[in-house]
Amino acid sequence: MKIESQEIFNSLYKDADVRVFIKRLDLIKSDISGNKYFKLKYNILEALSQGYKKILTFGGAFSNHILATAIISRKYNLSSIGIIRGDEHNILNPTLQIASDNGMRFKYISRDKYKNRDSKDFIDRINLKYQDYYIIPEGGTNDLAIKGTEEIIDVDDDHNYVCCAVGTGGTISGIINSSQDHQMILGFPAIKGNNSLAEKITLMTNKNNWKLIDKYHFGGYARFNNELIDFINSFYINNNIPLDLIYTSKMIFGLHDLINLRKIPKGSKILLIHTGGLQGNIGMNSIHNLNLHVK
Repeated sequence: MKIESQEIFNSLYKDADVRVFIKRLDLIKSDISGNKYFKLKYNILEALSQGYKKILTFGGAFSNHILATAIISRKYNLSSIGIIRGDEHNILNPTLQIASDNGMRFKYISRDKYKNRDSKDFIDRINLKYQDYYIIPEGGTNDLAIKGTEEIIDVDDDHNYVCCAVGTGGTISGIINSSQDHQMILGFPAIKGNNSLAEKITLMTNKNNWKLIDKYHFGGYARFNNELIDFINSFYINNNIPLDLIYTSKMIFGLHDLINLRKIPKGSKILLIHTGGLQGNIGMNSIHNLNLHVK
């Protein structure tokens, strides 16, 4: 699936003599959109080819991946379970409610136990308990997800810089693998203190034309302040492009800061990857009394 990029304009870009383009994965016309389309594409095909009827995956209460997995599972008549980090929600937030409406059942585990999700003991117990489930890791990140995210950019995307938000590392790894030698891939982690993230990305790619810029997470996953809210609203007014609160907004905020600090060379062409996740704004609006756009 080829997705064209569009140029966006700002006096900041003009003053710094850079050009900025955005590739809007949020506009993918499918049952699911954003980077989740690419991360789940080959996982679902693999599950079906192996004859699985059930899907199990992991995520937080506002996880775009949880929602996307529920939707795509229902499309292919697969039942699904989401292992949710944190306390049980007696009243479901909008993300979990839509996932539930699409047939997903939830199992809640404590945050302490969830931290061990990558340990051999945890994985062995999950595999034993859910032997007849096709298991997709948190965020959908595995080799099949990387195969999908390698399709996000192509040879026509000849920009000097490609920027994307980073969660579990699957999207940026695919972008790195598909990048050209002259390109620098900038990743903006949305999670604070994930010290193993760079190591994980290194294992998923064999290139070194990338770096993580971890100072724009606003305190951690789903954390924000009024400055970020104002930035999202201003960006929408200027470009008519909605941004999600958790990922893409923080990446673009960070890039603007780097441009303002003149950390990006003059004459650069920069490509932003809008990874979608706009439905998450519904829950944020409800909980925090915000008015973020969702489309």
